[in-house]
Amino acid sequence: MRFRRIARRQAAKPDDANPPITRGGLSVFRRLLGYVRPYWRWMTVAVVALIISSLLGLVLPLVVRNLVDFAFVNDDVADLNRVTLGLLAVFIFQSLFTFIQQMALANAGERAVADIRIDVFTHLQELPLSFYAERRTGELVSRVTNDVALLQQSMTWNLVILLRQIITIIGAAALLFWLDWRLTLLILLVVPVITLTMVWLGGRIRDASVAVQDSLAEIANSAEETTRGVRIVKSFAREPYEIGRFTTRVMDLYHAAMRRARINAMLAPLIGLIASITITGILYYGGSQVIAGNLSPGDLIAYLIYTVMVASPIAIMADLYGQFQAAIGASQRLFELLDRPSEIVEQPDARPLPLVAGEVVFQDVGFHYTTAIDVLDDVSFRARPGQLIALVGPSGAGKSTLVNLIPRFYDPVGGRITIDGNDVRAVTLKSLREQIGIVPQETILFSGSVYDNIRYGRLEATRAEIEAAAMAANAHTFIVEDLEHGYETAVGEHGVKLSGGQRQRIAIARAILKDPRILILDEATSSLDSESESLVQDALERLMRGRTSFVIAHRLSTVLNADWILVMNKGRIVEQGTHATLLLNPDGLYARLYNRQFAIA
Repeated sequence: MRFRRIARRQAAKPDDANPPITRGGLSVFRRLLGYVRPYWRWMTVAVVALIISSLLGLVLPLVVRNLVDFAFVNDDVADLNRVTLGLLAVFIFQSLFTFIQQMALANAGERAVADIRIDVFTHLQELPLSFYAERRTGELVSRVTNDVALLQQSMTWNLVILLRQIITIIGAAALLFWLDWRLTLLILLVVPVITLTMVWLGGRIRDASVAVQDSLAEIANSAEETTRGVRIVKSFAREPYEIGRFTTRVMDLYHAAMRRARINAMLAPLIGLIASITITGILYYGGSQVIAGNLSPGDLIAYLIYTVMVASPIAIMADLYGQFQAAIGASQRLFELLDRPSEIVEQPDARPLPLVAGEVVFQDVGFHYTTAIDVLDDVSFRARPGQLIALVGPSGAGKSTLVNLIPRFYDPVGGRITIDGNDVRAVTLKSLREQIGIVPQETILFSGSVYDNIRYGRLEATRAEIEAAAMAANAHTFIVEDLEHGYETAVGEHGVKLSGGQRQRIAIARAILKDPRILILDEATSSLDSESESLVQDALERLMRGRTSFVIAHRLSTVLNADWILVMNKGRIVEQGTHATLLLNPDGLYARLYNRQFAIA
């Protein structure tokens, strides 16, 4: 099944440079229709079948009228037979067209919902790291799952019911005018009352629904955080505390859901009461007209049935209106996410970065996050092709931020960064990041097999290439000897089934398979035991060979052989040179850090 996401997305997604503020329900509904528009053929089939099915349903009161005024009054069995056979044919065709319209509308609705879910996930992949620093994982997962699930019901079956009720109301109202226009005018008097009631309660339902979705996001986030940190929870014996915290969030959801339920519970009964009072008035007035001889009994019965056919859909629509308002609230949350512009964008004339030698130059680079406090200030240096550049300094000095600027996880607020003379902002992101490999301190593995995690470095790699990368990373032996299913062994969520050293070596194999020209190592061995560190360090040395490498290290023993060392403090490079030359300045920061770590007086 091929979705038409590209054309629809361009029509429905706003320009990132000027994202609209999506607040009004009508505005949100128009954007939702933008997702349905590519499937207009299915919608056309659904609407045509729905009109036919609904109109066939309007035949029943006329059949009852004929039964009362002709077959029953005249005792005509032939009329009874004709009416019965005709009614049976109507029911058969109505069922057929109902099936067609439900399948066609469900097809369009489900495809549109799938497009929304894909769009939200795609946009999440496009957003910069700064966005994720401000958001919690559980909240984002909730928007992709809970919010879209709420839309799913409204854009499929609820939409079917709504359209059917609208057609029924229009058709029944036309027949009411035909039967007795004076009685119909009486009904029209209550329409403004019903409309105002629905609008008044609908806005409150939408607000209450947003609160429910926010509470669901809090629950998802709490469950995700606690599950990921279960070892910490158990080590501190904080199970009661986490249960209490989760229970509080669940009760917040309960109270928000009950508030929405109370408002929802008021809507349909109020509309139903107004409709019932109207029907009672019609019964009294119509009955007096029958007694006076101005209206036949069959006409009154048909009129009352049509009145019920108008009143009942109005009550159903009142309930649906509440559900649609809840869906509008969920849509606002989704569109708020889709309207979030990506801070890292390609220039219109961005060109692919050619295969580079690996010269990286920082020229007067400055950077800060959302505040005006500088994280990097006037940073300048040159890394020549194939050099090993070490970054050392106290925590918070800006080391990780500096290397994150190279693959454009963030953009500097001042200065420029070039690779082989190419400004990183002038080339495409894909071509830039394809030539940069990263091995972080906290190894990230995806659920799946060992094979799949190594192959992630280069999806088109052959089996032989993957195994060769594992050998170079000192991972092949433990994979084939210690893992039950070898390369097909499932690593578990976040690689939980493997040791830290094993996870790190698989991450190194992934980087080796990618074969980047520039390599970034962020404390890649800091959390390993001595034996694992030796194996990982050997693999890293093999990986760094012939590449421009940036190594962040707190343990200076790992960078003694670096070609060039950048000593950072408070966002600035305060010293730079080789290990030997930096030690010549006993009052320098590097010498102090070195003496402290090796306990040299």
